[in-house]
Amino acid sequence: MKLSQYNYNFTADMLAKYPAECRDESRLMVLNRKTGKIEHRVFKDVVDYFKPGDIFTFNDTKVFPARLYGNKEKTGAEIEIFLLRELNRELRLWDVLVDPARKIRIGNKLYFGDDDLLVAEVIDNTTSRGRTLRFLFDGDYDEFKAALFKLGETPLPKWIRTKVEPIDDERYQTIFAKNEGAVAAPTAGLHFSKHLLKRMEIKGIHMAFLTLHVGLGNFRTVDVEDLTKHKMDSEQVIIPQQTAERVNEVKDAGGKVCAVGTTVMRSIESSVSTDGRLKPFEGWTNKFIFEPYEFSVANCMITNFHLPYSTQLMMVAAFAGYDLLMDAYEVARTEEYRFGTYGDAMLIL
Repeated sequence: MKLSQYNYNFTADMLAKYPAECRDESRLMVLNRKTGKIEHRVFKDVVDYFKPGDIFTFNDTKVFPARLYGNKEKTGAEIEIFLLRELNRELRLWDVLVDPARKIRIGNKLYFGDDDLLVAEVIDNTTSRGRTLRFLFDGDYDEFKAALFKLGETPLPKWIRTKVEPIDDERYQTIFAKNEGAVAAPTAGLHFSKHLLKRMEIKGIHMAFLTLHVGLGNFRTVDVEDLTKHKMDSEQVIIPQQTAERVNEVKDAGGKVCAVGTTVMRSIESSVSTDGRLKPFEGWTNKFIFEPYEFSVANCMITNFHLPYSTQLMMVAAFAGYDLLMDAYEVARTEEYRFGTYGDAMLIL
């Protein structure tokens, strides 16, 4: 498969600028891989496609306020910082993206907040993801983290809209978000409400959780036509023993194992035994999934409608089948489904 094959008739007005009024009332396209049949439902109807004993696997990562605005020393030039990864807790080192990057050099100091609540020094500009900053802060770690999060804002992707609003603090977060560390939300999980999870529990549908801290690598542009030459950025994954055991039990019993989102699917496929069983795992993954690919554990998945040329679109096409998925996207376009982070959902059976 080549990069150019992952384009479709996309226009900016197809993107959802705001979430649905209620989490579980976005639209749901149901795509059957065996029959090619497409159904149009509301997301809360997803329980109709599952039986007692089936399992949903969720990503419980939590988005932190990763975007900060500050000023450069001497010139006062406005600088935007996007926190990517904490490199060293004691030394207050962070891997960041800087915009505009061309104005920043090693040794420059950056000031954030009223009365310069935080000061950072650029100590490296050779990382693949941008810059390394050392925050200069006299207080203890908890005080430093509180200051950092006080100044930060929800890292809503700017292709949704440039202004972050109060609704985003809640809705750009799943209701089961627990383990802090993501700079982007696992979007398929945004559709689940407390009421929907309760209905699943009452029906006897199991739930399991893993953690993949979504980084910007999940959205990095693919700039090579030959997909085998694209390198994904590494992201941290934690698959607990209990999750692996529950998923394997359902798989062994012949039930549906549903991966909620591409981050869950990538996590699962990063830790599979030779006989197709999920293994506990704690580490990093840079797995890039595209056709042809044989999936080992999940036999269905929930996902949003992804942008052209995106690695998420490539993974979903590998799972659904390229031709079937591209046909479904054309149906979604004509039926005016909403695309992107705050958009509608697809259940692939």
